[in-house]
Amino acid sequence: MKSDVTKILELLDQEYGTEYRCYLNHENAWQLLIAVILSAQCTDARVNMVTENLFKKYDTLEKFAAADLKELEKDIHSIGFYHNKAKNIISCADALVNRFGGEVPRTLEELTSLAGVGRKTANVIRGNIYGDPSIVVDTHVKRIARKLGLTEEEDPVKVEFDLMRVIPKDHWILINIHLITLGRTICKARKPACGECFLKEVCPSAAEE
Repeated sequence: MKSDVTKILELLDQEYGTEYRCYLNHENAWQLLIAVILSAQCTDARVNMVTENLFKKYDTLEKFAAADLKELEKDIHSIGFYHNKAKNIISCADALVNRFGGEVPRTLEELTSLAGVGRKTANVIRGNIYGDPSIVVDTHVKRIARKLGLTEEEDPVKVEFDLMRVIPKDHWILINIHLITLGRTICKARKPACGECFLKEVCPSAAEE
């Protein structure tokens, strides 16, 4: 397993580089947090379209905390699951203002105490804002990790812990970026292009496609 993981990481680094990047547009920590809450079961591209105007209208955490629920629902209507997301955003913003002094907390425990924030969202913040090594298991990461033989688990938390065991800590943030990029371009869920994939020699699933 170790040599395979090393080779996989080398090939990913060669193909995609080692620069950290985030696909959700944001200017600060709380904007990213709200964008990630909005991104559940929604594309980053759609979220970025909505937040372009949303962050101009609500340009402070206090404005989000004081937002009218129905009005915020209208503002994010095109994103899906907008009832719950609007409610969670207002509650989360209120907690950030009143419990955390307007700062987005750093620890997993504090982050997951916020409305609408689970391990995945918390790990996005920890990795992108604070640079703390963290693995974010979204649908791309889970699917491709299974294809590569890095885990056999289905539950995202169990996948996260499997990846933490086999991936060196210095690649925890990069593996998120790399596998998401791979999943959006080559290893697509409906039709993976195994013949074009630079990982085909080290991917046990390539021969099955």
